[in-house]
Amino acid sequence: MSKRAVLEVIALDAEDAVAARAGGADRLEVVSDMAADGLTPSAGAFAEIRAAVDISLRVMLRPGDGFAAGGTEEIGELVSVARELRGAGADEFVLGFLDEAGGVDVAAVERIVAELDGCRWTFHRAIDRAADRDALRKQLADLPGLDTYLSAGSAAGVDDGLPTLLTEAARRGEPGYEQRLMVGGGLRLEHVPRLRAAGVDAFHIGGAARPGGWEGPVSAAAVGKWRAALDG
Repeated sequence: MSKRAVLEVIALDAEDAVAARAGGADRLEVVSDMAADGLTPSAGAFAEIRAAVDISLRVMLRPGDGFAAGGTEEIGELVSVARELRGAGADEFVLGFLDEAGGVDVAAVERIVAELDGCRWTFHRAIDRAADRDALRKQLADLPGLDTYLSAGSAAGVDDGLPTLLTEAARRGEPGYEQRLMVGGGLRLEHVPRLRAAGVDAFHIGGAARPGGWEGPVSAAAVGKWRAALDG
């Protein structure tokens, strides 16, 4: 078995963070408003989570539902928010923007990444809505700090996207495929063995860590089941 897989868990607050850490999470994705699939948290919420746990935190930079960055003014606001989060101690991020044609919004991504000044970041599931996944990867290949793609292989989730994920995992190291593939989005425990066998070494869970649904907190026991499966 390859080296220990990374387990990333969505956290909305410090209570979530502590439970995820206790269950064996390696990293948290810090977001707000899961009704919109996860938006940028406040600097205050980030600071509370940072004070509560000592593991890596990746902070969402996403101003609204969907994957459009908006116009110059909206991008400027997002840059200001990124600056504020960095001032609060954030040093890893999650982002991803598409244009109306389903191509990567290179101008928006580049402007925000410039503000991150070398911080590591994940391009999130916007890739699952892209018109051409391979072209998107090649366009972003040289951006500083990009080290992970979060993907289900399909906008519909891992059940539908598994063949794409297995194909992309096999291309690791090729141009545009140097970054780590982190699988999340409708991920279930029964998917893990095939993905691990294909060399996938990073997994992302949200609802799977919350037996009571999004209204309830992260369960350390639920996270622990995933930790055991990944270490299996």
